[in-house]
Amino acid sequence: MTAMQCVLDAQAKLAECPRWDERTQTLYFVDIDSFQLHSYHLESKTQQTRTFNEEIGCFSLAENGGFIAAFRTGVYTFSDFNAPLTPYWLATYDQKTTRFNDGRCDAKGRFLAGTMYSPKDAFKGALHQFSQGKEKLIDQAAWTSNGLAFSPDSSIMYYSDTPNHIVYQFDYDIETGSASNKRVFIEFPRGNGRPDGAAVDAQGNYWTALYQGQRVAKISPAGEILEEFPVPAIYPTMVAFGGPNMDTLFVSTCRAAHSEEELKLYPQAGGIFALNTNTKGQQEPRFAG
Repeated sequence: MTAMQCVLDAQAKLAECPRWDERTQTLYFVDIDSFQLHSYHLESKTQQTRTFNEEIGCFSLAENGGFIAAFRTGVYTFSDFNAPLTPYWLATYDQKTTRFNDGRCDAKGRFLAGTMYSPKDAFKGALHQFSQGKEKLIDQAAWTSNGLAFSPDSSIMYYSDTPNHIVYQFDYDIETGSASNKRVFIEFPRGNGRPDGAAVDAQGNYWTALYQGQRVAKISPAGEILEEFPVPAIYPTMVAFGGPNMDTLFVSTCRAAHSEEELKLYPQAGGIFALNTNTKGQQEPRFAG
């Protein structure tokens, strides 16, 4: 297994939500603090950037083309990369303190997205589910919603609260979209990285970016850390499997949190890194509507 390499020196303030499109062999990601959605075609090295009027926290590709995305003001769809936004659900929370952060679709094409509560003095971050034009509240007990992922058989949902260093598991009913039996999956010690965005591979292992921890951890379904992989940036934010064989792990990173001295050591912070792995990821589900 080779060392992690920078595949795109994006210089992003806060790159998040890397997402592989197997139909076009394109990697997408957002830069939350720059209000941007990016696409990057690995083979041709062509890049597109779209800038919005507010933070875009996460998105999923739609089954019939286009996107669904979660912003500060709510959830919107758009039919292609540059198409106008169509409101799907407008936020009912206080937009001054809360915005959407991490999310993805389940295997039935429901879009799940979680919010972060910036003051971090109450557990007001929530996980929402969107399907068939309706919104459902799944959980409300986090400061910063992150780490959403599903086991290969969809029976387990993972969800992390980054500032509290905890990843949770839920039992998930894929037929109804209901989550229950919340419990701690793994808790990381303070001072050595916090669990941020994640992905589950085809064997059911949970891969998490450890923000401020300079590494990615591979964790077994039983909650045992199997391997750790160093990242050439202090603040990795999320991981995604992709590439022609679905065995490349893409890692997004944050640049804005680094000091000037740290940037001298990690000049490609804010970039997208890639690691060739010995495992394959799951194909990302698409939004069904």
